[in-house]
Amino acid sequence: MGPQSQVVDREEIERRLCEIPEIEATRVVYGKEHEILELHVLASGQRAPRQIVRDIESLLMARYSLPIDHKKISIAQINSGSKPVVQDSGRLKVNDIAFRIRGDETTFEISLEQNGREETSTARGSSSKNERLRLAALATLDAASKLKQSQLTFALEHLSIVSTGQGSVALVLVSAISRAGEEVFSGSAVVKGNEDDAIIKASLSAINRKLAIN
Repeated sequence: MGPQSQVVDREEIERRLCEIPEIEATRVVYGKEHEILELHVLASGQRAPRQIVRDIESLLMARYSLPIDHKKISIAQINSGSKPVVQDSGRLKVNDIAFRIRGDETTFEISLEQNGREETSTARGSSSKNERLRLAALATLDAASKLKQSQLTFALEHLSIVSTGQGSVALVLVSAISRAGEEVFSGSAVVKGNEDDAIIKASLSAINRKLAIN
């Protein structure tokens, strides 16, 4: 049995977690060895999910000596205040992609749309495969930052193409930077013939994940 082998009453954990500010309800899912497989949390939208996750990790370790992988914690946020929520202006979509190679230079030009508004961004660099993928992500994030009109700035943290038993998947980590601070979001997309397209889709997946919780 692993480091989570001590048995703690599920209802007690759920009750204690609800003492954390902003947490409305919790549900713990145990595995056969009494390890925490999943931890689902319903919280208000007053703080960033990452901050709530850190509070959960600290409480479980300090009170129960119970470590938990943050990937097992799922946060759903609701608006619990009396003020109406102004919804974000929609998901970002790709309008057009232009890809050119001239000598040793590669150029990616990407046009994104959000509720009728359109922004285009261009990224240039070398013609190596890894650089080409990076340029595709950078152009996507820059166009997205323009659409948000300085409310948010998106920065590339990591990208990779991961092989699986059923094909390849593009993975992208994106930082969303605002006056409130910085958060990191992940996005993924199955590679269907073109790795560049998959990186762009994974970048948008990460960005839209951020927009969905605003």
